[in-house]
Amino acid sequence: MRLAGSVAVITGAGNGIGASMAREFASRGASVVVNDIDGAAARKVAEEVGGTAVVGDASGEAGVRELVDTALERYGGIDLFCANAGVATAGGPEAPEEDWDRAWQINVMSHVRAARAVLPHWLEAGGGHFLATVSAAGLLTMLGAAPYSVTKHASLGFAEWLSATYADRGVTVQALCPQGVRTGMLAESGETGRRLLDADAVEPTKVAEIVADSLGGEFLVLPHPEVAGHYVQRATDPDRWLAGMRSLRGKIERSD
Repeated sequence: MRLAGSVAVITGAGNGIGASMAREFASRGASVVVNDIDGAAARKVAEEVGGTAVVGDASGEAGVRELVDTALERYGGIDLFCANAGVATAGGPEAPEEDWDRAWQINVMSHVRAARAVLPHWLEAGGGHFLATVSAAGLLTMLGAAPYSVTKHASLGFAEWLSATYADRGVTVQALCPQGVRTGMLAESGETGRRLLDADAVEPTKVAEIVADSLGGEFLVLPHPEVAGHYVQRATDPDRWLAGMRSLRGKIERSD
């Protein structure tokens, strides 16, 4: 995909990976629509990149419709939709019901609602590009964070379904699956998350560069290439992989 002359919509773009993608895409010639629930952050990034800020909650039906309608009205089309907004929720089955629901709405349903809004335009135009920020947790798991892991698995499943269903109609779908990235979400992942991810965490600017270079390529975008090997092991020998995860969990608990 050529970014020069394209129109990119990015949710959760006020900070972190989303803001870095906005800057990187704009530096390569894209017009960027910056969405975030944090209005000040969205407007700041949009001003930096010469783009358009759309403040609102893109996980809800009304919010994503306003976002898509604004982009279409302002630029006449959308070439790339980055469903990037996400939330890191720790805990297990005991996590409050509202935490599970929030993770589901933001990490999964925001992608579903975005696709619902943009697909009619892309199918009429003959193509479009959907980038889902999933996380390596969607390919593997995240110890200490069941709501995050479960919903990221679901967001990966939805991206796979989109690709299988619409690729032959011109819609390209990719799933961005980083491990640790030095953003606010890493801090929100809990003590277990920080212990697992901090050592190998990369800067969001690096992730944005990899995304920009990978657009239109393989389905999985992996800023941490070693994730591919872990994913293969998980698929081919799940019992051994689970034993390794249990061992890792035990080490973390013993170090507390």
